[in-house]
Amino acid sequence: MIREELKLLPKHLWQYLRQVTGDDAYERYVAHQQVAHAGEAPLTRQQFFKKRQDEKWSKVSRCC
Repeated sequence: MIREELKLLPKHLWQYLRQVTGDDAYERYVAHQQVAHAGEAPLTRQQFFKKRQDEKWSKVSRCC
């Protein structure tokens, strides 16, 4: 039992790291689209990241 859990540890750590850094954002977006907006086609990976970058940099981002 413990041996099987140890085999899965690197996989779980990798998934956690991807989630924390936002690297899995597109996969989470597609999963959400399939559940919440089943009739709509999801954005492509390129469209998704372009939209995220545009949203991130379109706001004022200064401290003062």
